[in-house]
Amino acid sequence: MPATVTRKTLMDMKKDGKKIVASTAYDYPFARIADESGIHMLLVGDSLGMAVQGEANTLGVTMDQMIYHTRIVAKGAGTAMVIGDMPFMSYQVSMPEALTNAGRFLKESGASAIKLEGGAAVSETIRAMAEAGIPVMAHIGLTPQSVHQLGGYRVQRDRSRLIADADKVEAAGAFAVVLEGIPAEIAEEITGSLNIPTIGIGAGSACDGQILVLHDMLGISAGHVPKFVKKYAELRQNAMEGLRTYIDEVQNGIFPDKNHSY
Repeated sequence: MPATVTRKTLMDMKKDGKKIVASTAYDYPFARIADESGIHMLLVGDSLGMAVQGEANTLGVTMDQMIYHTRIVAKGAGTAMVIGDMPFMSYQVSMPEALTNAGRFLKESGASAIKLEGGAAVSETIRAMAEAGIPVMAHIGLTPQSVHQLGGYRVQRDRSRLIADADKVEAAGAFAVVLEGIPAEIAEEITGSLNIPTIGIGAGSACDGQILVLHDMLGISAGHVPKFVKKYAELRQNAMEGLRTYIDEVQNGIFPDKNHSY
């Protein structure tokens, strides 16, 4: 892995057939862990609304919250590319407001790029940002900020619309595109048709890379996780076991002992 992952790194990886690996991150400790593990990209997703804040969806996350979390993730990232998620209504109201918010995001957060949701409908916004020197990752398919419009977290199967969205965001200047909640065969077709990398989440194995929510894949989240999530650890259970042992030792006078006292 190079000293720092850049847009060129990602393009070269697609060209060479090397898979891109990404995860979310919301704080400094986990950003360091993920970065030191070799993750290529860290997305500070507005999914923090659900993963960190305990909300039912991502809609209430603010610009100030996103900038704060992205800034502390950027401090923990050494080689990974840090991407900040533009929250709901930070880029939909008007083009000037979208450009102002995106520019502020990069200036204040330390991120290398921003991500926004939507396909053809936001292609001109992507174009304006790219022309202003703001690197943009697009996001099509299941777009969580449109959860109410989509009627819930549903797999998106409209092949013609998805292909058109992918073509539009690439033509507008996006350097990569997240494909979420898309049938594998459609995601494979899109990946083969684009020059920019595709990053899949619930979109099959043919994408140029994959991303998962850190709290899901490491077993931190409680309750339901989507079908596409594979758990690679059970940190919630491990933490509870450690805390219960701590409680037991304190209550029974085992901790602190001589080795943990001055």
